[in-house]
Amino acid sequence: MRKALDRQVTAAGYRSHAFSCAEEFLAVATLCGAACVVSDINLGGMTGLALATHPTVIAMELPVVLITGGCDPRIEEMARSVASAFLRKPLPPGKLLEAIVDTVGPPIPDED
Repeated sequence: MRKALDRQVTAAGYRSHAFSCAEEFLAVATLCGAACVVSDINLGGMTGLALATHPTVIAMELPVVLITGGCDPRIEEMARSVASAFLRKPLPPGKLLEAIVDTVGPPIPDED
């Protein structure tokens, strides 16, 4: 799923970096130039919800789009309160890109 979402975001004109886990992202967060974070709530290790509320993400003022295939209603309520967008799987075509555009605006063309 991660690779498919990465390809979709890249094809839409955004620069995208896919990470295998939240901890991998946090290790380079200040270096990768992220404009937002897209994360599943249920990750191995740190959850997407924990990532969204991590001090590094908060300090960088990174908006977070959270995705889930289903979760406890209390977790969903917390996710909605901290995320810029909250999406449920299966994602309808275009829904993720719509959430990204709403969160950070349209892609900026590279100046080559």
